[in-house]
Amino acid sequence: MSQDGAPKRRLGRGLDALLGGKSQQAPTAAPVAIAHPVAATEPTSQPVTILKVDEIRRNPFQPRSEFDEESLNELAKSIGLHGVLQPVLVRKTEHGYQLIAGERRWLAAQRAGLKEVPCRVMNLADREVSEAAMEENLKRKDLNVLEKAQAFQDYVDRFACTIEELGKRLSMDRSTVSNMLRLLELPEPIRRLLHEEKITGGHAKAMLPLEEVDQLAICERIQTESLSVRKTEQAVRTILRGEKPDTISIETAKQPKAPIERTAHIDSLEKQLRDILGLKVQIKLKSSDAGQVTIDFNSNDDFDRITRLLRKAA
Repeated sequence: MSQDGAPKRRLGRGLDALLGGKSQQAPTAAPVAIAHPVAATEPTSQPVTILKVDEIRRNPFQPRSEFDEESLNELAKSIGLHGVLQPVLVRKTEHGYQLIAGERRWLAAQRAGLKEVPCRVMNLADREVSEAAMEENLKRKDLNVLEKAQAFQDYVDRFACTIEELGKRLSMDRSTVSNMLRLLELPEPIRRLLHEEKITGGHAKAMLPLEEVDQLAICERIQTESLSVRKTEQAVRTILRGEKPDTISIETAKQPKAPIERTAHIDSLEKQLRDILGLKVQIKLKSSDAGQVTIDFNSNDDFDRITRLLRKAA
């Protein structure tokens, strides 16, 4: 009971009422910003063209080298049931069509057995395609920082531009772009750990001012002592003052609290939300009666559909 005597609402009560009933399902999507970067490139009046999947070739400027298999299979299942609801962006080339954005949808459509996909054909030069590919992926959490750095380096080399010019075209500070590029200069063992996500991009950036031997030493301590980025930055400052990495005293990170045990009820609610919204939904518990609901969306249209459902319920 609440303080005013009214019954306390429980999680999951009246999902259909809350969200305005079942809606058309959209494919599972990776998290992106509300102002989707490629959406700015895509004219809303651009007609949709149905193309054969084998007419389309991969974007050579695509910075992503790997795709999460589980996420790709989930998207393939959704597309198998509902089709590709958001067209992929392509451009015409002398060898057929080339992807600009939407590679996950294209790959998932093939896994789902589709022979054709809806597309918007756009007229973009190589440089614009490269920028669109970077912009689409920059905000994605599943894009490795080394892939971002390599995409930056490839762009600078291919189009002979300066770091400052690239930063302006991507609306990023020059120092941010420069520090990202410097990750490519890290020793191979550290780059491998970064790629395997055994250390984070924050750890790697903190180590940049150090000599290679000190970078390797502090990297080992990051792994063995579970150093946070803040503790790593403190250690780097100490090393730069003249101390050795293996002699400095670093307070180790506190062990994380054990996660709250999920129940079948929570799993069921999560599935109901996914079915109603047609999007990837996660319920994360912080305690037995607190947490957060995360809804991933793939475009401004998805976001508008979510807000319309919530406003309708309100």
